[in-house]
Amino acid sequence: MSTDTSSIIEYRLTHEAWDGYEAFLKQLVIARGCRTICEIGGGANPALSLDFVQAHQLEYVIIDISAEELAKAPAGYRKRVQDVTQPLTGEEGTYDLVFSKMLAEHVSDPVMFHRNLHRLLRAGGAAFHFFPTLYSPPFVLNLLLPERLAYFILNRVQSGREKGGRKGKFPAFYRWCRGPLPGQFRRLESIGFRVVRYLGFFGHSGYYQKVPWIKRGHESLCQWLQRHPIPWLTSFAYVVVEKP
Repeated sequence: MSTDTSSIIEYRLTHEAWDGYEAFLKQLVIARGCRTICEIGGGANPALSLDFVQAHQLEYVIIDISAEELAKAPAGYRKRVQDVTQPLTGEEGTYDLVFSKMLAEHVSDPVMFHRNLHRLLRAGGAAFHFFPTLYSPPFVLNLLLPERLAYFILNRVQSGREKGGRKGKFPAFYRWCRGPLPGQFRRLESIGFRVVRYLGFFGHSGYYQKVPWIKRGHESLCQWLQRHPIPWLTSFAYVVVEKP
């Protein structure tokens, strides 16, 4: 691995990933002076509001595989139906920033996915992804269990999942979805990216709300992992990469 990771990798707790996502994304847009932005897989619920887009005079495009989901997004966004695991045509070198949230785990061909995003970015542009990671136990089970059984369990632990947004459970592959491990850096660098920030998050205590003693033990373990990080055991990650 050619990248010096000493100032790149951070470890936090999972609630910080969810609670801080919008602020992290907005700060990335502002700090990098982004003007052209593409959200991958935004569907019915774009990550950035029209108020923010208009206030910062952004050209904001949502790409999603589902025309049905894109149709649910508020009027005012540019929308494009596209499978990002197939070769993209047009808009090469267009964007200052491309990003995704809870999409990477569903990508069956991560090489084509990241190559497409590299192609969409201008030189000096960045990509930002927020995704769950192996080998967090709930995601290992999700990967290994039969689809119908995983769907049944998911609906029991995530009540209200069907309300708004996408319905049902999309197949998850977790390819290239790991914490800040050397192999992850090598994969992203093989596409032509430079990793500029990698945050690993520990914990998934929301799964244990009905079993308080497990929840307390899990939270204590995660606090220990934050002090003594084991990147194989992260539950989620942010990664920011740049096209040189």
